[in-house]
Order: sequence, then C-alpha cells, then structure tokens
Amino acid sequence: MARSLAFLFLALALLILSPRATEARRESSIACLITEQLFGDIFLHKDDNACPAKDFYTYDSFVRAANCFPKFGRTGSVSTRKREIAAFLAQVSHETTGGWATAPDGPYTWGLCFKEEVSPPSNYCDATVKEWPCYPGKSYKGRGPIQLSWNYNYGLAGEALGFDGLKNPETVSNDTLVAFKTALWFWMTERKPKPSCHAVMVGKYRPSKADLAANRTAGFGLLTNIINGGLECGIPDDPRVNDRIGFFRTYAKLFGVDTGPNLDCQNQKHF
Repeated sequence: MARSLAFLFLALALLILSPRATEARRESSIACLITEQLFGDIFLHKDDNACPAKDFYTYDSFVRAANCFPKFGRTGSVSTRKREIAAFLAQVSHETTGGWATAPDGPYTWGLCFKEEVSPPSNYCDATVKEWPCYPGKSYKGRGPIQLSWNYNYGLAGEALGFDGLKNPETVSNDTLVAFKTALWFWMTERKPKPSCHAVMVGKYRPSKADLAANRTAGFGLLTNIINGGLECGIPDDPRVNDRIGFFRTYAKLFGVDTGPNLDCQNQKHF
C-alpha cells in the first residue's frame, strides 16, 4: 500500500509540474522572442519565385539551429536579447539580399533570398593556411545566411558542427539546418583579435588598447567590421554599410527595441 501511494503521489507531482516544465522550455526557446509570424513579416519575400533560395530558409530550421547555441538571444535583458536577434538577422539579410531601392515592399523585405554567392571572383582558397588545405576542385565561395567563405572558415565550421567543410562545402547550401548553424557559429565564435558578434551585442566586449586606438567601439558597426571590415569599414557613407544599417533599423522596429549607438564603422580601422 505504501509503495502504491508513493507512485500515486509521484504521478500527481509530474502531472502538476509538467505544464510548468513545458512553459519553462518554451520561455528558454528563441521562439518566445521571434514567432513564426514575425519571422514571416521580416522575410516577406524570401520564398518568392524570384529568390534562388525559395523554400530553403525555414523558420523551423532557424529555431532548431538557434537552440543549438544556448546563449544566442538568451543573454541579458529582453531588450538586449531582441536586439541581438534583430542584429543577426539584419547582417544575414544584407549578405543574402535580393532587394533593390524600389523593390516591392521596400529593399529591406528581401533578406534570405540567396543561398550561394553569385559569380564569385575566385574559389576562395588560401593555400597558405596549411591546417585547412583546400580539396581539389572545390570552391569555398559564400554560402548560407552569413555567406561563409574561405577554406579555413569552412574547415573550422565543419569541425565545430560535425560536417566535412573542406571536402563537402556544398553542404552549407544544401542543408538548411547546417546553413543556419554555420551563420550562428560564426556569430558566436571569437576569432582573436576579433571578438564574437555575440559578445559585442550583449555588452561583454572589452576593447583592447589596439581597439581603442582604432576607434572600434561597441555597436552594430563593430559587427560589420568583424564580418567584412577589410572591405567596408573606414569608408565614409559606404552603401554596403548603409544597407546593413537599413536592415537593422527595420528589424529593430519590428522587435520594438532601439538600435543602440555606433551603427556604422566609417571611422573604424578594420581588424
């Protein structure tokens, strides 16, 4: 009888706690901050016939990939978390945009339109990086939401995420979950002297003396410096930088948060 009562109490406890546990899991998921409806509003045209990545970048894949990086969108206040997600989506939108100045619904509704770089100038093989040797016949052109490029990035991403980035770089544009994971891996990973984009957005970036001398202050502009500073930073009124900022301002408004300071990197030296 005692054992039966114990099992009964255990069953009742599980019944009572189960909804709370379910709610806790829901609250810890990225989905509580960006719903499928909001994702659709942000990427209004990603599945248009005009977009080569039509039906590739799904909401489910984004959420599943984000949940593999527990600190992404889950660090700091709710506003900080939303701002980080908005910043991430803004940067990947610029990298994959199919929009133009007079595009339907404006230029900032066409993110995630491409999954591969169009007409790459090279195969992005840096033969001097012996640790990650290029595989014959393979191109390490931009692929996925962040447009992962270069053999060393494919090698490192593959090692971290469990795919052969050097022999099978096409995986990034063939597997939607891997594609989002590579973008989030890039976002979350520190590559000295560069901080991680995540650290910048959640207030954990601490500039070194070199950073201070180079005017590399925290803000959205520093993300651009991390991602493509060698080509875009230190240039007044660069249209590529302005496009990134345009996406961020649009998405921040949809999330109901401010953008914070230092949106551009025109006065920053690149890393």
